[in-house]
Amino acid sequence: SFHVQTSFLPSHRAVNGYNYYQQRGGEDQVFEDEVWLLREKGHEVREYTLTNHAIDGLSKVEVIGKTFWNREAGNAIRSLIGDFQPDVVHCINSFPLLSPAICQVASSMGCAMVQTLQNYRLFCPKAQLLRNDAVCEKCIDKKFAWPAIIHGCYRDDRFASAVVAGMLSYHRWKRTWFRYVDQFIVPSQITKDKYLEAGFPETSLSLKPNFLRPDPGFHPGGGNYAIFVGRLSAEKGIGTLLEAWKHVSPHRKLMIVGDGPLAPDVDRASKSLSRIEWLGQRSLQEVCAFLGGANFSIVPSVWHEPFGRTVIESFAVGTPVLASSMGAMLELIGDGQNGQFFEAGNAINLAQKAEAMFECDRTQTDYRAAARKEYLEKYTSERNYEMLMAIYDKAILNRRSMNSRLASTQ
Repeated sequence: SFHVQTSFLPSHRAVNGYNYYQQRGGEDQVFEDEVWLLREKGHEVREYTLTNHAIDGLSKVEVIGKTFWNREAGNAIRSLIGDFQPDVVHCINSFPLLSPAICQVASSMGCAMVQTLQNYRLFCPKAQLLRNDAVCEKCIDKKFAWPAIIHGCYRDDRFASAVVAGMLSYHRWKRTWFRYVDQFIVPSQITKDKYLEAGFPETSLSLKPNFLRPDPGFHPGGGNYAIFVGRLSAEKGIGTLLEAWKHVSPHRKLMIVGDGPLAPDVDRASKSLSRIEWLGQRSLQEVCAFLGGANFSIVPSVWHEPFGRTVIESFAVGTPVLASSMGAMLELIGDGQNGQFFEAGNAINLAQKAEAMFECDRTQTDYRAAARKEYLEKYTSERNYEMLMAIYDKAILNRRSMNSRLASTQ
């Protein structure tokens, strides 16, 4: 969807773009949070929405065309820019229907272009650096992502994988992202590092974590249960979690909040083990209440998680986190301070660490205080707004410099 913002601050008129996924996830919330934040700070916001459900009514030829370059989306952005004369166009997710057209159109009309990278899509067709539930980086330095085609990484479909790989290769060859994007926003150092490995210039990568609003306030815990919140999918480590809970003490309760492709597995586990309770999809307010009552939350991801929204939701209510030792978890969590780690994919190790977390009194005193402190220092809307405006300023300066150089050569 496109969001149009007119700021009351100098040089901060912006058009924001977003392509909603078919299944709701963390990126949707990130986008909506930033829209709320800009409104909260006095920005006018208009929305024009595209969702991936529109693909269902398109032929394969139409999908291919729009993935490479969606003329209609480009024209819509062109019209919005013409009406509002923004300084910044900010896109959080352009795949597949917004397409890279949004970048070229914004730049051609003299706007600074900012793109948020919440996954690894610009060099990995599957976007997760994951294959068969294990980390895979075969395409990270490839000019053409042929391994993804062989393995059918995108939707387990070789043809669809070839389309995405072709799109990425074409736009890398055209240098679309290098020529037209002034700043990329990455939510963690691990995300930045992977994009650097893929050849993206360091000066174009700005680190800004996600944030949580509204502040749910500190919760005392005491519910005597652990909790998982998130999409029920393979990369989130659901298999590891369900296997681990077969090995914990019978009185250790696990609550699971969320929905997704592995929901049937979770449903079966909750029916076979009374200590597992599946609550389905819940509102943010309910999620924070459940998190607040937990002894700790569990993030068992088996991929290089670019951020981990559940972590800051947990910290906001004062709940420590037990997470797999990979991805952004290593940056967000202080081992032995506001959480602990276990070996990714190791169900036995997760069960052992969970038992220890249940038994440790510090997890309900020192850990909770440290978790809440971490949220207040790093993940509030106020802190995030300052960072966002600084990135917009950087992008504007870069685009003005580029425009001046182009004008001088004409």
